Amino acid sequence: MDAAIPVTEISRFHENPRQAPVVFVVDDDVSVCESLELLIRHEGWQSETFDSAQQFLARPRCTAPCCLVLDVSLPGLNGLELQTQLRDRTNMPIIFITGHGNVRMTVQAMKAGAVEFLTKPVEYDVMVKAIRGAITQSRAAHRHDSALQTLRERYESLSTRERQVMELVVSGMLNKQVGSELGICEITVKAHRGQVMRKMKADSVPDLVMMAVRLGLRSLPTH
Repeated sequence: MDAAIPVTEISRFHENPRQAPVVFVVDDDVSVCESLELLIRHEGWQSETFDSAQQFLARPRCTAPCCLVLDVSLPGLNGLELQTQLRDRTNMPIIFITGHGNVRMTVQAMKAGAVEFLTKPVEYDVMVKAIRGAITQSRAAHRHDSALQTLRERYESLSTRERQVMELVVSGMLNKQVGSELGICEITVKAHRGQVMRKMKADSVPDLVMMAVRLGLRSLPTH
């Protein structure tokens, strides 16, 4: 990336600082860090720079939408090794930058989930586009994680009997069959089923089935 960023390239659209996503930069080249930091801030995003993988790993996990601009060649732990250690941070897309890239490196990084692999110097517009795409992906991942957490909390609010009823209902059983399976009367099954639908905020049985699938409780019915 060129050390100087043309001020005329500043985006007209800036995000609210309170909601601005964070763009992390890990590169031991000071001029690259300064250049990227200027670009990132000009686009209305927050910027944090680190000169080593170890320094970045010492930072607490980010809870906001974010992405990582990562140099391949770093002292100590290199970029590809850091990527391996970050594989569980699926809501933080990685953009690789390097001055000495090759096909093997690119394939390894992309197979491991990197969203871009760019060669220095990187054009301003190319970098902005890459970061914007990564942030969009991060936002989607955060929304998914948040929705799944809400669903888990709803499921945890069910009683043991309600969970049993839910699992049998989403398997395709009728109330009478559920009652026979659990040794309870049909009217009691209906009451538990109503509680399950209310607590899970499900509009229909198919809706409840999809919730069960997302929670990993069962596979979709085959018929």
